[in-house]
Amino acid sequence: MNDTAAPTPYARIGGQPAVRRLVKRFYELMDTLPEAYAIRKLHQPDLSGAEEKLFMFLCGWLGGPQLYVEKHGHPRLRARHLPFAIASEEAEQWMLCMRTAMAEVIDDETLRAGLDKAFNDLALHMRNRNDPPAA
Repeated sequence: MNDTAAPTPYARIGGQPAVRRLVKRFYELMDTLPEAYAIRKLHQPDLSGAEEKLFMFLCGWLGGPQLYVEKHGHPRLRARHLPFAIASEEAEQWMLCMRTAMAEVIDDETLRAGLDKAFNDLALHMRNRNDPPAA
């Protein structure tokens, strides 16, 4: 059989070590950027549990091993995020951290652009409350 399938984003990013670096940097940014305050306050003081879960999820989501599913079952992302008030502001802050982390970790601009769209769609899908009225 001729395997001519294109490499997955997981392979293109550099596998587990690169996904680990991306997630670590993402949470460092969330923890330190004043612009990420709204999403940071939705998390526990210790981010290590969230960091490990996002790492496991992204490995599978990017086309690598299904670490999250093996340990926790189906991600059910929207349902798992329902306890947290997420509007456009929180989605934008999440994307700020992810875009910055991707710019620092992923050299491939084409891959980064594709992931940006996919991550943005995912972040917008997590919204579960209306945006506050404009002042």
